[in-house]
Amino acid sequence: MNTELPGNIDACLVGLGNLKRGMLPMTGYDFRAVHDEFRSKVIGYLRGLLPESEAEDAAQEVFEKISRSLYSFRGESSLSTWVYRIATNTALDRIRSNPFKTISLDVQEMDSIESPSPSTEKSTIKREMNSCIRGVIRQLSEDYSTVIVLSDIEGFTDSEIADILGISIQNVKIRLHRARARLRTELEKFCMFYRGDDNEFACDLKESFREFKKELE
Repeated sequence: MNTELPGNIDACLVGLGNLKRGMLPMTGYDFRAVHDEFRSKVIGYLRGLLPESEAEDAAQEVFEKISRSLYSFRGESSLSTWVYRIATNTALDRIRSNPFKTISLDVQEMDSIESPSPSTEKSTIKREMNSCIRGVIRQLSEDYSTVIVLSDIEGFTDSEIADILGISIQNVKIRLHRARARLRTELEKFCMFYRGDDNEFACDLKESFREFKKELE
């Protein structure tokens, strides 16, 4: 029996994965297919919870875990929520081991937001506004940041979020309500939203962010 994985998978993931073709009939999934389908999604998700500089490394760690565990996946939840549960736990482990990084607004990423010129393209303004919002989300407590990102950015339902986080649907609803209220407060503290000439939303950083930034330096 051929026990090798098909090609075109990152070599380091294959080396650490220990997933054999012979295990696949137990799950119906192969690692390459899961990796190809979810890699970009997982990186985008992790960028909502971790500083940009850590998202790629964290994603690699996520897929190392997936490659070791995929053979035991029994389909008791959807594959998507299973993958995001691993990604969430990986991100939270990193946050708890180095909490200082999570309270910053990722200064390097946010520097580009200051004083956009009138000629800035719409796509750039939207990108900078998203960076501003994501930076503020990362400053929230882990309970709040995870439900906000899973619901409002990734688009999971309350039921799916409950499965990912291992909590009740009622607790998801409570956390979301509190998280959104907290996010509004923090956004008002750091960001000034306005409508541009095209009547679309944009944002500028307030002086309070500059003061916050100085505290980090």
